[in-house]
Amino acid sequence: MPTQVSAKHHPHDDAPDTTEDFRKLATLPPGPQYDTIRERVVEAWLPMADRLAGRFRSRGESLDDLRQVAALGLVKAVDRYDPARGNAFESYAVPTITGEIKRHFRDHMWTLHVPRRVQDLRNRVRFACQDLSQTAAGQRPTVAAIAEHANMSEEDVLVGLEALESFTALSLDAELPGSEDGYSLGDALGSSDPALDTVVDREAVRHRLAALPERERAILYMRFFGDMTQSRIAEHLGISQMHVSRLISRCCTRVRDQVLQDAA
Repeated sequence: MPTQVSAKHHPHDDAPDTTEDFRKLATLPPGPQYDTIRERVVEAWLPMADRLAGRFRSRGESLDDLRQVAALGLVKAVDRYDPARGNAFESYAVPTITGEIKRHFRDHMWTLHVPRRVQDLRNRVRFACQDLSQTAAGQRPTVAAIAEHANMSEEDVLVGLEALESFTALSLDAELPGSEDGYSLGDALGSSDPALDTVVDREAVRHRLAALPERERAILYMRFFGDMTQSRIAEHLGISQMHVSRLISRCCTRVRDQVLQDAA
């Protein structure tokens, strides 16, 4: 069944008249006939969805992806539209499709999760900068000028300006500005100190080690901090290596048992 065309005025000259189709959709149960009319209505309004998607080009997302998102918004508008309310479909579909596109940017285009308020501040600052740049060509608007133009506080303007630079993340492999030797951001980052994993253990044994006899403390220090072998320790103290081995084993067992008892 072809789409009926009438002389009814629409905001766009090529806007189709699908009034009769929507009336039928409202009365039909789910089924093949419903799906056929629904598909025809969606296809008829796709040019409008494509135009809305084109308004968001050059914002970091491909136009093809934006068209798919707009088409999804159009399908939602067709499914939710109630012709009995008396409003034109286009007046209902435009904000629905636009909202779907904006939701796509909010949920999928930010590398990191950013609160909705910060995203709104970013958009207000961006629009204000665009307006002010037309009146002051070549000059970057000041924070005060943006705040006055957008009716915002300077604190919110600073948050919005910071968010303007935070839409995407910088790769850790990216070369830092001014670097001539390939020095990247990753090279400037620190790494975890493996000694941090032993802080709790060191604090747990510190008092028990201090309570050991002086000779046993010296043996443990030479073995575990001086990295001396048992034979060198024995030679240094004038005792047998077997004796050194027994003292190390006895001290470690004693300290471990005491620490476990303190923990219990």
